[in-house]
Amino acid sequence: MAYASICRTRVGSTTAFADTPTVNVVTDPSFVPFEMLDPETGEMIGFDMDIINEIAERAGFDINLTTMEFAGIIPAVQTGSQEIAIAGVTITEERAQIVDFSDPYYDSGLQIIVRADNDDVESIEDLAGLSIATRIGSTSYDFLQEQLGDDADITPYPGNSDMYMALLGRNVDAAFYDAPNVAYFSQTRGEGRTKVVGPLYEGQQYGIVFHKGSQWVEPANEALAAMREDGTYDEIYQKWFGESSDEE
Repeated sequence: MAYASICRTRVGSTTAFADTPTVNVVTDPSFVPFEMLDPETGEMIGFDMDIINEIAERAGFDINLTTMEFAGIIPAVQTGSQEIAIAGVTITEERAQIVDFSDPYYDSGLQIIVRADNDDVESIEDLAGLSIATRIGSTSYDFLQEQLGDDADITPYPGNSDMYMALLGRNVDAAFYDAPNVAYFSQTRGEGRTKVVGPLYEGQQYGIVFHKGSQWVEPANEALAAMREDGTYDEIYQKWFGESSDEE
């Protein structure tokens, strides 16, 4: 389809056009560096925010952005209260039964993070008998249950900050979550106090989530393809991750 040529509203913009449809979009406010609140502007920023803004401009819709905890995002799109979600959501067969996904837009996986003084954990097997923090409603929680089950004390937390604070406060022995978020925390707030260990588990792909039968799936996929073709995707990737997307 041909993309509309008039200017579009991006997240945080105050300008809108009457002939441009407004679409309800939901995200998780704490999945850095994919989405996070800018304390200076009060707006949501991050890799996902740049991606969805660019897609909206190319596909021809304005964004009405809502934030909520990750566990509520898929149900919100499934029930139709939100049309689109972008929050580092892993594409799974189970989820694809109740929502539609875009083509994959980011390759990820799961990784372990421990305190800097922990030299005993190097793999998922080493977590047996330990206490582990992860995220409610995440594929990391499902993976831990499958791999360790009752052999570990697995505690799901509602937010990323809760999970990492539990680790730093010695309430848990390790945390297990999406690799880019784990790496970002270890390099920022957790620098010198935490370290990422072990291999990347369960290679995953993130997709943009749509209500079943949404009219915006095809335009979004066309926009993503065009962004990769013209270099826009790489520019956004390098802005947030400091490297080419070919190095993921």
